[in-house]
Amino acid sequence: MFHSLHPAAEYHASARAISGGPIYVSDEPGKHNFELLKKLVLPDGSILRAQLPGRPTKDCLFNDPARDGVSLLKIWNMNKYTGVLGVYNCQGAAWNPTERKNTFHQTSSEAITGAVRSRDIHLLLAAVTEPDRWSGDCAVYRHSSSELITLPYNAAMQVTLRVLEYEIFTITPIEVLAPGVSFAPLGLIGMFNAGGAIEALRYYTIEGDKWVPKVCMEVKGCGTFGAYSSCKPRRVTVGSAEIGFGYDLGPGLVSLNLDLMHDENQKVQIVEIDL
Repeated sequence: MFHSLHPAAEYHASARAISGGPIYVSDEPGKHNFELLKKLVLPDGSILRAQLPGRPTKDCLFNDPARDGVSLLKIWNMNKYTGVLGVYNCQGAAWNPTERKNTFHQTSSEAITGAVRSRDIHLLLAAVTEPDRWSGDCAVYRHSSSELITLPYNAAMQVTLRVLEYEIFTITPIEVLAPGVSFAPLGLIGMFNAGGAIEALRYYTIEGDKWVPKVCMEVKGCGTFGAYSSCKPRRVTVGSAEIGFGYDLGPGLVSLNLDLMHDENQKVQIVEIDL
């Protein structure tokens, strides 16, 4: 449980979002941070729940990220087609087995820098639809800054955090669909666990005068949907309607708005992208 109006509310909320478990809020009635809760809960009351229990990355297993003064805690989890990685500076407090309670201790106020790699997501290969189409490159979306980068499998990016700061990364394998055309869905990028919104993903390549790759997705929820694409899409449709979209050529970020579903029986939205 956590309080959504607590000074460390976002820190705790992000950890619950990638935990793989249910989310409980212990707010006093009438005292809620709804902007924060919207990053956790969809309008129908459901959550974007990860598939597994959240687990520390391999390089954290024999560190003490609460007391050693040099380590960040990294927690990974999986969705159907993406991985998610949470990074936390939790130095300064830990469980005291002698006193049987959490105790605080002196810690440096300096920020700690750590490395983030796509291979921190131990089961990332499970998110690939066709292993032959994946070279190891990944699209990495940084939640706090809305920054999208492409990261080779063995490469690392630095993240620097002060005590009680955190970062969430959505990490998706980039699949090559045709020469010069590659794609990776991110999900509802306004949510902590963005990739949990993607219920189904299929790639098609229409053979005619030329290769025309097409992406078909089933997406749960509403809000801003993001994806990486190496080229600007030719067309985006939701259901049977063509919609507008944004494309930032530098990082390759495709963004589009998914409206609230008013039919209670409709569980997902069909999103198709022609590349």
